[in-house]
Amino acid sequence: MNRRDFLHRTVAAAGLGTAVIAPHALGLSGHAVGSPQHVGSHLTQGDRPPRQAPPLKLATRLQPGMTIGLIAPASNGFEDQDIEFAMDIVRSLGFKVKPGAHLFDRFGYLAGTDAARASDLNTMFKDPDVDAIFCARGGFGASKLLPLIDYDAIARNPKVLLGYSDITALHLAINAQTGLITFHGPIATQQFSPYTLAAFQQVLQTVPTEPIIAAPPPFARAPGRADRLNRLKTLKPGRATGRLIGGNLSLITHLLGTPYAPDFKGAILFLEDVDEAPYRIDRMLTALWLAGVFDQLAGLVIGKFTNARVSGPSLSVEAILRDRVAPLAIPVLQGLMIGHIEDQATVPVGAMARLDADQQQLTVIGPYLS
Repeated sequence: MNRRDFLHRTVAAAGLGTAVIAPHALGLSGHAVGSPQHVGSHLTQGDRPPRQAPPLKLATRLQPGMTIGLIAPASNGFEDQDIEFAMDIVRSLGFKVKPGAHLFDRFGYLAGTDAARASDLNTMFKDPDVDAIFCARGGFGASKLLPLIDYDAIARNPKVLLGYSDITALHLAINAQTGLITFHGPIATQQFSPYTLAAFQQVLQTVPTEPIIAAPPPFARAPGRADRLNRLKTLKPGRATGRLIGGNLSLITHLLGTPYAPDFKGAILFLEDVDEAPYRIDRMLTALWLAGVFDQLAGLVIGKFTNARVSGPSLSVEAILRDRVAPLAIPVLQGLMIGHIEDQATVPVGAMARLDADQQQLTVIGPYLS
């Protein structure tokens, strides 16, 4: 969903938190390695001291017959049948559905008031009959909930939270405030392609040791045929280990300088977006650079920038990415199946991972579900 209406401005870097440092050099001098036990700290507001990073928390893997709490923490479907469709999608996956009390609410472009949407999120985490929480859709509005979330209740009741796009705000804030690993993946108001279903089941139900995630789907090569849509490209070679942090570029930029921004130190950052013109992508990547984010990373994963249309003279997204990563001394891999696409990966936000840009693989190497 286009975010240009709410990403009014990026936040200046200086003095906004220890996760945001004054820019100095354009590249790193080495590959930082993070760990679940060392997430780092950040300033809350004003001159308060940095809060201690919370310990890692794991939700329980999904099993057939579990009860899924379905909420709309951002925008909503245009018609009730969109929500009913989402409930059927959850049931088709072998789960029971418990709709949020305000699931059918609408308030302009929002799925109800901020208080109502936050109440549904908090209630689902506190409800002992709810095993996991799926988001009906993204859109806009999740970041407005961040001051209203009961982070202590979430820390006491770790559960799978699944969604993407605007839900990035919830993933990053909840992980930063509670240490809970959440999941950047499909929303309930979408059809699951065979790839999306297999990725969902692998990460959330099968939970293999060290799964390789977000690799492109198989392509049947033949004379005169080559894969054009899902090509991997190593922009910077090398290997790195760190916590997987990221999601929608607009939302990550939107959170800079707030108490809900992630600690980027030693992290592997993954990025995606949709309906953003190349110059807007350039602007947001520049904001991350000015905030010192790229100086702190162990590695960078670039998913899909879908529908990056132009209406006049423009650089290509390829040229923008090449320019931005050129000074970096960290591995950078482009083209993984993360974003607003039909074949979509499920990515554990906050889990330890290994990026091998030479072999073009992203592997989860630490525990992410119990």
